[in-house]
Amino acid sequence: MTRTQALAFVRKHGVVLEAGRGPVVSFADEVAGGPIRGSWWGHPKGREIFALTRAIRDSTDVCVCRLVGGKITYIHRRLWPALVRIAPQVSRRDLAMLHEVHTAKGRHEVHETAFPEWVPIQVQRQAQELTEAKAVAALGKWSSGLFSGAA
Repeated sequence: MTRTQALAFVRKHGVVLEAGRGPVVSFADEVAGGPIRGSWWGHPKGREIFALTRAIRDSTDVCVCRLVGGKITYIHRRLWPALVRIAPQVSRRDLAMLHEVHTAKGRHEVHETAFPEWVPIQVQRQAQELTEAKAVAALGKWSSGLFSGAA
């Protein structure tokens, strides 16, 4: 899979888990060609998965957060208005944008940009035009489960 194909996969599905099981598709499983048992790091395609996940994380068209089950979740830009519309029903911590930073010492650190600081003003305006029902429909049936236990 190429970087372009990886981003097209996220765009097509809209909401994608980086890895693991959940109510939406798993990117690591897609690259592997099927469900991965255990950690994807040990999978024969582990290096490819790693490189592609970093390409997705670096894309300005993808919000990387922990929306689905607290797991790393990719949300494509086309769904950001729907995400913003349902945000009052969801924990703000789950909507924080995650950024991986490489330090001068070679370490990797994850930094968060709080919601709604990362949301472009145009996306906020588009969100105001959506009803909650249309936002949930855009995100998919799985998103109706976000409303229980929201903070």
